[in-house]
Amino acid sequence: MCRRSGLEQKRRCGWLGVDAGGSGRPVWGRKHVVTDRCPTSYITAESQMLIEEFLVLRRLGARSLDGLTARQVDAFVILESELAIEVRDGQHNNRQNL
Repeated sequence: MCRRSGLEQKRRCGWLGVDAGGSGRPVWGRKHVVTDRCPTSYITAESQMLIEEFLVLRRLGARSLDGLTARQVDAFVILESELAIEVRDGQHNNRQNL
């Protein structure tokens, strides 16, 4: 998407390397995380696969750890924790807006 739109320089995509002309200005931020480069270029195929597996297992209600690797379990624990924070914060923000 960025390449087709010519935004890779402006957003300082990570795959451009260190000499991407970064100005130090934030390109992306969420809560306590800010980066001066587009984070999308750092997401690996394995990370994407773990996120998709996590969502499928949640959707199916699978709670058994049988057959999962340690890496999968670790990723799923982190994703579950981050999802709980997002849900909690979303509910908190909704209460404030009422």
